[in-house]
Amino acid sequence: MQDFGVYFELGLQHILDLSGYDHILFVIALCCTYFIKDWRKVTVLVTAFTVGHSLTLALSVFNLVRVDTELIELLIPITIVITAFSNVVKKRQRAANTDWLTYSYALFFGLIHGLGFSNYLRSLLGKESSITWPLFAFNVGLELGQLAIVFVVLMASLIATGIFSVSKRDWSFFLSAAIFGIALMMALERT
Repeated sequence: MQDFGVYFELGLQHILDLSGYDHILFVIALCCTYFIKDWRKVTVLVTAFTVGHSLTLALSVFNLVRVDTELIELLIPITIVITAFSNVVKKRQRAANTDWLTYSYALFFGLIHGLGFSNYLRSLLGKESSITWPLFAFNVGLELGQLAIVFVVLMASLIATGIFSVSKRDWSFFLSAAIFGIALMMALERT
């Protein structure tokens, strides 16, 4: 049970690590078009990302999937660029029937992001006799860290739109455009 805490903290630190801010940018891009009333949708969206992330982590740890690290390091900012760009060009009103598509993208991009940490986690878990429990603990920490980011983004959105009267569209556009620029620079640096 003590190992649970260690791997839980590792998952939490992985997502909240400011030096590896690509995951933070992705989560912000994923949820910045949503607002406090959409908290259930955002929770499902972030969980879809975690499921994808967890799946490739597990496949990698069990040595079922191996992908070139340099390719993954390039694909991660590309997923952020695509997500931020899609936010910028999105129509004002989100159609309810497109939520499943957004969840699918989150799941798919989670697969890519999971591969980015898999080599390090595989080396850590290689010492464990059973890796299922530590892998679960890591993913629970990851999910809670992402939900913390979502909470901060939703609160910032509430303050910007409620107190400072920024339009929801302008707020989403501002965040998405900023993230797009940062992620594009990351992608160009990794080519």
